[in-house]
Amino acid sequence: MNKTYHPGLHRFSVFVCLWTVLLFIFGALVTSNGAALSVPDWPKSFGTWFPSLRMLAGGAFFEHTHRVIAAILGVLVLILALALWKKDSRPWIRWFGVTAVGGVVVQGVLGGEVVRQLLHYWLPVLHACFAQVMFGAVLSIAVFTSKWWIEDRPQLQDSGSPSIHSLAILNAVVTFLQVFLGAGFRHQEIAIWPHLVGSAAVLGVMIWVAAALRRRFDDSRELTFGRSLLHALVGTQILLGFAAYWSRLVTQGAPQPAPVMVWLTVIHTVFGALVFASSILVVLMCYRLVPRHGAVTVPSERRAAV
Repeated sequence: MNKTYHPGLHRFSVFVCLWTVLLFIFGALVTSNGAALSVPDWPKSFGTWFPSLRMLAGGAFFEHTHRVIAAILGVLVLILALALWKKDSRPWIRWFGVTAVGGVVVQGVLGGEVVRQLLHYWLPVLHACFAQVMFGAVLSIAVFTSKWWIEDRPQLQDSGSPSIHSLAILNAVVTFLQVFLGAGFRHQEIAIWPHLVGSAAVLGVMIWVAAALRRRFDDSRELTFGRSLLHALVGTQILLGFAAYWSRLVTQGAPQPAPVMVWLTVIHTVFGALVFASSILVVLMCYRLVPRHGAVTVPSERRAAV
């Protein structure tokens, strides 16, 4: 493992993560305000790269701002990939950065097709879900470039079954499926009940994973933090979900999206991204701290197959 820590590279990757959260906020504002087709063309807005404020009245402001933030994110990810290639000697993370650039391009094309195809063919749902995948990729780069990941860490023994790696991955998969169901409901492709069932599944799997972390690794500060993070975010997200749905019911007859509904939905949507990010973080923690079955730690700190 590369032992060189580049603090500037890590800080920049964290900044890219935060910028991605900003993109989630404006993406949720587009959906919650019903502004997805307020700008009818793509990649330009009203036939120009720099529309005037008069052109951006109403929902067009949210849609165009979302595009601008997304374009800046594309530039940031490209810069991050170049910085990884120049500063980091680990080949796998260099190519991971290149893959992230490709993912941003795919996400941009998906966003354009959402407009060109007039929200048909489940494209808004795919666009929302792939955004979560890209957030997970950017978050992973931030973790991989951190001092915590690069420095040697004491390895923990997992004596339980199924393995903590399998449980953590299951938690991330179930959370992603719930993101898909939430996006389907938000874009009016499916009913509410699959999303409600999914929330119960997320809660159940999270409790299972958190209990395993506590039972097997109660002395680990990092995994205790991961367990607490899952508890806090999933619990808050479920409460936000009920609040967002309540706001839809009480403002159903409003001529325009009510602010209380818009902001509760935005917060719920963004929090969903943070829940998925926390599940990815726990997966990375488990793989960094707990050797997989069939591997042992040797004196040179390298892993060898048994």
